Amino acid sequence: MTVPTSPRGQVSRVDTLPVVPPQDHPPDPPWRVPFAVMLQSWRTQTFLHWGYEPRLVRPLVPDHLELDTCDGLAWVSLTPFLLDNLRPPGLPALPWISTTPETNVRTYVRGRDGVPGIWFFSLDIARLPAALFGRATYLVPYVWADLSIERDGSLVRYTGRRTWPGPAAGYDITVEPGPALPDDELSELDHFLTARFALYARSGPIAVRAFVEHPRWPLCGARLIDLDESLLAAAGLPAPSGDPLVHFSPGVDTRIGRPHFDTVRHHSR
Repeated sequence: MTVPTSPRGQVSRVDTLPVVPPQDHPPDPPWRVPFAVMLQSWRTQTFLHWGYEPRLVRPLVPDHLELDTCDGLAWVSLTPFLLDNLRPPGLPALPWISTTPETNVRTYVRGRDGVPGIWFFSLDIARLPAALFGRATYLVPYVWADLSIERDGSLVRYTGRRTWPGPAAGYDITVEPGPALPDDELSELDHFLTARFALYARSGPIAVRAFVEHPRWPLCGARLIDLDESLLAAAGLPAPSGDPLVHFSPGVDTRIGRPHFDTVRHHSR
């Protein structure tokens, strides 16, 4: 899954992808996805981020990927949102299946060529066909779950309970979104945790990478009102220490590229 280099800041098509500089997490996509497999809108998205000692996360990530750290920490994020307008290019969104809550648990990695992206520990979704498609096509660990998103005045509440497959887990999260954060107030860590334009997955010796294109996240501050979750423990992570860093976003429209497959070997650490 190697890709050629290109000058810093250049936007490329997916057939000539740049290797993003090692310390660079641009808020805008560094490449285009002209031939998307799926179009999606991610709406009403909350990000809860915890910093972990890398030694606690490293055993949970495949050998062919490197942990991408910031401030000496491996970050883990829990991200509930509304998946909307799910459809192939050129076709309309379908009732029921094209809109569904989703909640991901993820960490941050780099491929062997240095391209940063996301490793998903789990993706809970309320539509079984979507879960089966994601597991079969992109090899990502989708879980069918009973999920909901409710608004009550200024508050947003996300709830979920897994249906299949296990392990059993769930969450109940309430946040109060704040005002939009100006671009000049966003830190390197803010971009590190949100500006991700590739996903990685693996099943046995088969590794997958797919590229994503979307505008920069319109980020807001947010206040965590209530948190009760067991998704991190289900992923094999120890309980986080301290309160999470919280972001909220009204959302972005995305283009998801095709999966790129590779064969990798297991190396003992």
